[in-house]
Amino acid sequence: MRSIAKPMLWLSLLFAAATPALAQGSTGASDNDIDIGGDRITIGAGLAVTPSYIGSDSTIALPTLAIQGQVSGLSFNSQGTAFYLDAIPDSGKPGWKLQLGPLAALRLDRNSMIDDSAVAALGKRRKALELGGWAGIQRTGVVTSPYDTLSFGLSYQHDVSGAHRSAIVSPSIDYATPLSHTAYASISLSADHVGRGFGRYYYDVDAAGSAASGLPAYTGADKAGWKDWNASMLLAHSLTGNLTHGLGVFVTGGYGRLLGAYRRSPIVDMAGSPNQWSGAVGLAYSF
Repeated sequence: MRSIAKPMLWLSLLFAAATPALAQGSTGASDNDIDIGGDRITIGAGLAVTPSYIGSDSTIALPTLAIQGQVSGLSFNSQGTAFYLDAIPDSGKPGWKLQLGPLAALRLDRNSMIDDSAVAALGKRRKALELGGWAGIQRTGVVTSPYDTLSFGLSYQHDVSGAHRSAIVSPSIDYATPLSHTAYASISLSADHVGRGFGRYYYDVDAAGSAASGLPAYTGADKAGWKDWNASMLLAHSLTGNLTHGLGVFVTGGYGRLLGAYRRSPIVDMAGSPNQWSGAVGLAYSF
């Protein structure tokens, strides 16, 4: 999920961060004409290609949606099926900014559209509702202009629905920059450290599951550890000349690699692949 979600986050963030540079280049307005800290909403929609489950060697196509906004200085955004709120008001000025707020996520892995008969025979996994929080620090004005951004973040979320009943901790680093007055790019690196219950629920195979699927029994993921690392990128281009108000097009690409005991699970090592590729293309509208 993260390899798609992270670029979709940057799709929304770029409309906020690139506002003064893009508006000045396309309309001739000065920076003072743009209120970076003002209210705004961006909605992106498109078609994504993603593994049928985390660890699968086959992909499925499905619609994807992202939303980002800022109201009274408070920012919010979605990442796939997760929603984040930054509870620290943003002044919109270049420099350092602390980020802190709650998050909620709905995990759908191995709940439907499992494109492998052996893994499907293991049975569906329940949808997991995960609640938690995130914190970070962001620098605006780093290398290429006063408007590029470098962000360091850390999120924590715990299943409260009784599915895997454990936590996920995810550090991340993101960089985004305008390429011209109509183009924008971003890159992102992240990793996921999961609790014991997560590995047991999604990657172990018990005796009954082995008999039903033909996969060997496996208990090696019944421990906490680093599950994967992910890299993603986004390219976006304005179609109307002003990303603050109007239409744009975007394309994303992502790669993830499963690690350690999770990579050695039969649903990955035998039925799937540790290499996880994803991408998306779509349109975004800002108002």
